[in-house]
Amino acid sequence: MNVMSEPVETKEREDPVRMHKEAGTLFDAGKFKEARDIFKRTAELYHKAQNYFDSTSMLYKAGEASFALKEYEEAAADFQKSAELSFQKGFDRFGLSALEYARDAYRTLNDKEKVEETEKKIKEAKKKLEEAF
Repeated sequence: MNVMSEPVETKEREDPVRMHKEAGTLFDAGKFKEARDIFKRTAELYHKAQNYFDSTSMLYKAGEASFALKEYEEAAADFQKSAELSFQKGFDRFGLSALEYARDAYRTLNDKEKVEETEKKIKEAKKKLEEAF
């Protein structure tokens, strides 16, 4: 075993751009669980690199994968995380979309309280966007 090759493999495995593409390919192939796990790890790596837009995007994609797996609580959590980071960084339209998807997950779970709470956030975000124009 070549000890010198191990860090290269780790670095390669942790390349967020490559992982982003790999997760997208897995998602497109219907391998949602594998894709979700990579999307989540990629979101962490992008966040550490201060690439917040791609981090929010990866959280959103993780939510889509969880939704496809019918794991609605996890989907809602991923969409909420994407929305929170989006609003913190000024990606309001993206955050709004993530909130709408979270609301859909809560509806599927028949969690009326969370649906109402999320709809309130959606209304506030839409108002903020309208005021900006």
